[in-house]
Formats: sequence, C-alpha cells, structure tokens
Amino acid sequence: MFLGGIAWTGSHDLDPPRELKDSAAPLDIEVISLDWRWLFIYPNERIASLNRLVVPARVPLRFRLTSATVMNSFFVPQLGSQIYAMPNMVTRLNLEADQPGNFEGLSAQFSGDGFSGMRFDLVSIGANEFREWVTATKTEGGLLDATAYTNLAKPAKAEGPQTYAEVSEGLFESISTGHMADNSLPRGK
Repeated sequence: MFLGGIAWTGSHDLDPPRELKDSAAPLDIEVISLDWRWLFIYPNERIASLNRLVVPARVPLRFRLTSATVMNSFFVPQLGSQIYAMPNMVTRLNLEADQPGNFEGLSAQFSGDGFSGMRFDLVSIGANEFREWVTATKTEGGLLDATAYTNLAKPAKAEGPQTYAEVSEGLFESISTGHMADNSLPRGK
C-alpha cells in the first residue's frame, strides 16, 4: 500500500494538464496539428506561427491542443511530457522552458507520408525578446482567417516558419469542434 500511495501521488503530480506552480502568469498557446505541420496560435496576443514556437523562458506554458486531421503526438523531449492531439477534442499540457535555448519538437505518432518531417523549433528567449518578437510578428505577418487556414489545412510537407499578424477570433474553437466543414468559421477580423 505504501508503494501504491507513492505511485498514485507521483503520477498525479506529473499529470500533463496540471497547472505549474509559478509566480509568473502563464502564456496560453493553442496548438493545431495539420498534415504534416504544426500551427501555434497565441490567443491573447492574437498572432500565430507555423512550425516555430517562440516562448519566453521561465514562464509557464499552458497549451490547448487539437488536430485538424488524424491523431498526432505533440512532444518536446527536452521539456517533458508528450500528449496527443486528436480531432474534435481538446487536450491540455503545461510545460516550462527553464532557460533560453532552441529545442526540437516533433510528432511522435505516425500520421502518414509526411510524418518524418513533422517537426518544429521551440525557441525559448528572454521576456523582452519575446515582447519584441510579438511586436515584429504583428507588423510582418499575414492574416490567418478561414481562407488562409483552408490553404494551410491541405496536406503538405513541412516548410519553414511562417507568422501571422492577426488571427480570426474563434479559429481554434471552430477547428477543435469540427465546424470548419460547415463554413461556420468567421472570415476576416
């Protein structure tokens, strides 16, 4: 019973959806796995990035994940747990990059022809650098609305990073609930 209690307590302490105890406010990130790329939406900043996840170091990261197609596994080995992204579902994961650096992220779930290239860079930078990146993204990126998303959702081999200066409100929810097929996603702002 003693060992069972330790195992039960320890496994709940490491539960991926469990929020991290930290004095810093968490950064919310919505993750969408596509065929064979990763889309990251920063809902509070109203920006997005494709195949590159930029985060401030020493800030808890609060992920909500879904898949636009088949089940995928979101995994950044140097930061901790992997978790599945599934269509019409939202899973949660909390991680933190303890220091600045570049970390490779990948899909650990076979998902078809482009699976081996389904990787992304997680770039952990200082808080000031992160604010500068957000500002630059808001001035240099494009618009991620229903039309842009429809083009992104087509199966394609991974390409370099791309940013979006603005994201249509409700995009993640429309994708995670499967409402993209009925054209209920808002267009434009």
